[in-house]
Amino acid sequence: MNYTYTAVITPDKHEKKFYCRVPDLDGCVTTAATLSEAIDMIRDAASVWLVSAEDHGEPVIKPTPQKSIPRDENDILSVIQIDTIRYRAETDTHAVRKSVSIPAWMANIAGKYGLNLSKILQDGIQSAIEARM
Repeated sequence: MNYTYTAVITPDKHEKKFYCRVPDLDGCVTTAATLSEAIDMIRDAASVWLVSAEDHGEPVIKPTPQKSIPRDENDILSVIQIDTIRYRAETDTHAVRKSVSIPAWMANIAGKYGLNLSKILQDGIQSAIEARM
C-alpha cells in the first residue's frame, strides 16, 4: 500500500539534533543528527508503524492536511511517502518454504531448460500483488 503523510521535524537550538514525528501515527517518533537523516529516519519509522498496523488489522487514519497540523514556527514540515510493499520486500527477506504442485510435464520441461521455479513463482506473485494495488 502507498501512503503519504506529513512529518514534523523540530531542530534543537543549534541544529545538531532533529526531533521527528508523524502526528497522524500515534507514537511514530525518532531523532537524527542531520535534516536529511531525519527525513530518512522518520520515513523508516512510519514504514514500520504502517506495516505493523496492516499486519494487525488496525485502522490507518487519513493524513491531516498540512495547514491543520499544529507546529511551532521553527518546525520543518516534510511530506513523506511510504510504500509498505516495497518496505516489506527490502526488510523481510527470509525465505518461507511452501509446497506447490505443478503438472509433471511442466516440471520436466522446466528442468530441461534449467528454469528456477522459485524465481518464476516469486515473479508471478509480485506481478499479481502489483496488479491488485
